[in-house]
Amino acid sequence: MEAGGARVKGEGMPGVQARVLIVARDDTLAGPLAEGLDRLGWRTITARGPYAAIAALADLKIEAVIVDLASGGHEAINLARRMKAAYAPRRLPVIAIGEPDPDLEAHDFDLTLAAPLHPAQAVMRLETLVRMAVAEEEFELRAATLADRGRQLEAPEVDPSPFRVLAIGEPAPQFLALSNALARSGAEVVGAFTAYTAFDYLHERPFDAVVLWAGDNSQEALSIAAGMRRNTRLYHIPALLYMREESYITTSEAYHRGISDVASPETPEIETARRVVELARCYRRQTAIRRALERARTSGLMDAATGLFTRDLFAVHLIRLAQAARERNRPLSVCVLRVSDRPDVTAARAGGWLDRAIPQIGSMIGRLVRVEDTAARLGPEVFALALPATTQAAARAAGDRIAAVIGCTAFESGDGKPPFVAEFDIGVAEVTSPEMAGKALEDAASRALTRQAG
Repeated sequence: MEAGGARVKGEGMPGVQARVLIVARDDTLAGPLAEGLDRLGWRTITARGPYAAIAALADLKIEAVIVDLASGGHEAINLARRMKAAYAPRRLPVIAIGEPDPDLEAHDFDLTLAAPLHPAQAVMRLETLVRMAVAEEEFELRAATLADRGRQLEAPEVDPSPFRVLAIGEPAPQFLALSNALARSGAEVVGAFTAYTAFDYLHERPFDAVVLWAGDNSQEALSIAAGMRRNTRLYHIPALLYMREESYITTSEAYHRGISDVASPETPEIETARRVVELARCYRRQTAIRRALERARTSGLMDAATGLFTRDLFAVHLIRLAQAARERNRPLSVCVLRVSDRPDVTAARAGGWLDRAIPQIGSMIGRLVRVEDTAARLGPEVFALALPATTQAAARAAGDRIAAVIGCTAFESGDGKPPFVAEFDIGVAEVTSPEMAGKALEDAASRALTRQAG
């Protein structure tokens, strides 16, 4: 459907909301990308020019923008800054499709990806950038909350040192040429010939990106990527698969197996090196935001036993979150987790063993939530989560996931008794307005109590 220079995918389907705005004057790249994103659950709207793009932002809850630089002409270069200003105070990630260029960062593009952009590859980058935008918003809010209590939260500082890249694979001439191109681009490259050596390096030192040489053994490269995605510490490190064009592994399969980008020796090494550096730059910024948010735990205002927000600090911050959610037109939900009454838990409580386990349980909750979420201890056995940009259904899923992980942990009961397992009664509610923030938290707590009573 064409309307005001914009075409909406999924038009006429009830309840469908466009999540991604694609700015392109033609469908050469935008058409296949939009269709692929729609199939993967990221509904799109296509704008044919800057004015249609700004109009779409004013009318829709867009989560991210993709700009086709080749079809956009000179106007496209300055479009990211204009759209971000128009969408403030909500953070808007903007991806450029084109040749990686350091100047694009100065024009407020968050990431540049080479054409053609595979939909599965786009989804991975969109998920990362949208979460990064929410985390940046949360940093501003958390810094304001702590400042009201006389504590300063240090701003995110991106490490200025050269990017560190781990190159994994046999020393084939093509792979060595790429490693040399990365070094000429200013990156520090470490080589690992086997998966065992690679994971030793990954656990010993930090890396900003990984390059996997498929060579004659694509499955080993993909298994390394899968292993990284199963490790919480390595999960976000971008991985580029460097494989021959005649490889039997398809590009689509590679992206669905956790690869961030795919290149071949037929592509000039310097171009591939720029793509790796671009992924590393985005990852380093993401890491800086995460570390800045985690520093709130050392503010001296947190619960001493668990490192989580105290009840009073959480209440103040929740009101600020609710105000920001309304200004940014984002959802906000709360989740309450209360330790259930089970026979083994009751016995552990009577013997004081549950009290001893609570610090570990609280610490686990703090590690299991996203960095942009706020976890608090409301009472001796009651925890709460404030989840920005999260619907009530997604909040319920988050609570269930946390409860399931902790439910797999056995805690000591003492006196030769078998260990006990902590299960939770969970209640969730969506915050509809700042005035209803307290009521939403009460509703979530009431639902947890109701489940316990039932």
